[in-house]
Amino acid sequence: MPLTLDDVRELDRQDPLATFKSRFALPEGAIYLDGNSLGAQPVAAAEAVEALMAQWRDSLIQGWNQGWFDAPERLGDRLAPLLGAAPGEVLVSDTITHNLYKLLGYITEGQGRARPVILSEGGNFPTDGYIAQGFCRFGGFEHRVVPEGAALEAYLDERVAAVVLSHVHYRTGRLRDMAAITRQVHASGAEVVWDLAHSAGALPVNLAACGVRYAVGCTYKYLNGGPGAPAFLYVRRDCQNRGWQPLSGWLGHAAPFAFEADYAPAPGISQFRTGTHSPLAFAALEASLTLWQEVDLAALRHKSQRLIELFRESLSGCLDEHGISDITPPEAQRGSQVGLVVSNHGSSNAPNPGYAIVQALIERGVIGDYREPGLMRFGFAPLYLSHEDVWQAARHLREVLSAGEYLAPRFQQRGAVT
Repeated sequence: MPLTLDDVRELDRQDPLATFKSRFALPEGAIYLDGNSLGAQPVAAAEAVEALMAQWRDSLIQGWNQGWFDAPERLGDRLAPLLGAAPGEVLVSDTITHNLYKLLGYITEGQGRARPVILSEGGNFPTDGYIAQGFCRFGGFEHRVVPEGAALEAYLDERVAAVVLSHVHYRTGRLRDMAAITRQVHASGAEVVWDLAHSAGALPVNLAACGVRYAVGCTYKYLNGGPGAPAFLYVRRDCQNRGWQPLSGWLGHAAPFAFEADYAPAPGISQFRTGTHSPLAFAALEASLTLWQEVDLAALRHKSQRLIELFRESLSGCLDEHGISDITPPEAQRGSQVGLVVSNHGSSNAPNPGYAIVQALIERGVIGDYREPGLMRFGFAPLYLSHEDVWQAARHLREVLSAGEYLAPRFQQRGAVT
């Protein structure tokens, strides 16, 4: 039997994570189901940025010796426990795009270029494949793609240097068995670089227990670091100090202020630094990571899955009627999002109605996102979502569909970002 409003309010009264919602600044009346694209703003982040602005005003360049310079390593150590990593194994720096390139170069240099093939996965978030293509084009490697859904072992041979894989798929939300796949790739003699963009902050991750050597991820989704917040990379301690990474920038030098003519990599994780970072961005992220030190990841995972089931159960009997398929994987195999695929009605050349449905929901204050072709994505960030929020979001979606609100012309106009 579907839960009533009284039922979900009782669930919120019993929720051990309920108090975290007050620590985020959300627009009045908004139900935010897009934390898998951009996390909500922690109240402390605005305060931290304001404090950094005052420090910049008062300390000027001295601020670099007052916490700015060592922020990539300091924040890496704060992030490490959320990833099952040790201090000195995580660096907050640059973007996923840059960090993938760094790790592909570092891995292949260490192999002596004996393995000329880089594998990436079909259907993955485009930047991972794009970087693999670019790295191969300019580095003399061969890029191969594992088709979406194909067995990885069929593509692993003695020529493969590295495989780039997402832990949670950005479209389907499918969660891979990190430990099993890592063992499989390592047994073939190759390395795997895990992309944690849709798992860090969404569920417990244990890189050490899974035998992972290399990983990348972002902080602006579930970790709430802010728009364009810096990414991170992970290199297991015993895999550090093996050579150069290809983006050998000034701050990755062993002695940047010696201003030597020739490059020498810094020891440890610091060798993966490149150029000057933004203390403003790091201040906002550090405020969020401070909040995250209080989070019980097991409770987070439990709540995210209960919210997902509440949303899906509340839509029971509604989706089929409107040609919508729920592609969300079973609980043990999913991250923290629901994926609904809308079929085109009528001409295959007509715009998919999924975009308009999402826009109609946004006008009602329920914010999700749309990805071609036909995918409506809803992310469940338990720190600032209540059971009532999710129950109300499902109600709004049922009403948008039953009334055909999304057919209004204003919902057909597309912005640059969907």
